Order: sequence, then structure tokens, then C-alpha cells
Amino acid sequence: QVQLVESGGGLVQPGGSLRLSCAISGNIFKIGYMAWYRQAAGKEREFVATIRWSDGYAIYRDSVKGRFTISRDDPENTSSLQMNDLKPEDTAIYSCAASRAEWNMITPTVASYYHYWGHGTQVTVSS
Repeated sequence: QVQLVESGGGLVQPGGSLRLSCAISGNIFKIGYMAWYRQAAGKEREFVATIRWSDGYAIYRDSVKGRFTISRDDPENTSSLQMNDLKPEDTAIYSCAASRAEWNMITPTVASYYHYWGHGTQVTVSS
């Protein structure tokens, strides 16, 4: 079975930086998009960023543009999320997700686009 494992979470002060990584194991065959989502306590899961595996095309939610950067390593089947200028409102459990292929029925910013999910890593931004 395909599994995704996140790492790199932790406690950081406002304005600090953190880099998250996601590693895929198992036979996914082909990756369409790989994304990062987050869920704060008491709130719904929300889209953060996604990257298309074929060409590196990326989409970000407005509140993280200019602060977060998503990247991918094709041979390693990994994705990273570099988070700079972190704010308390970024506090959440961050999860990575992968789709098995590109498709046009829904946008890759919607959670239902993704078939495989990791369990998440906690990011806490506090002084």
C-alpha cells in the first residue's frame, strides 16, 4: 500500500522558518499532483499548496503566497514545503497528499482530488 510520511514539524516563534518534508513509499505508479493541507484545532482542513509533478506548476492559497514554497524531487518521490515568516495563524497539523493522476473533473486545490494522505505533522507558531 502507498504511504505518505511527513516530517519537520515543531515549535517556532513568529517570524521564524520551518521546512516540512513528505516521503512516499509503495507503488504509486504515477503522481499527478502532490499537495499540502493543514487543519487547525476546531477548524476544517484547508488547502495550502500543490505542485504538478510533470512540470512543477504550483498553486498556493492567498495567505501563504510569498512566504511558503512547495517543491518536489521526482526521482525521490518527495515533496517539501518551505515556510518562512510564520505567523500564529499558521499553527495546524500539516498533511501531505498525492493524486494518482492528473484529471480535469475538479481542481487540484480540493481535498477530494487526492487519493493518498499522510497522518500529518504538528506546526506550532508561538512566542
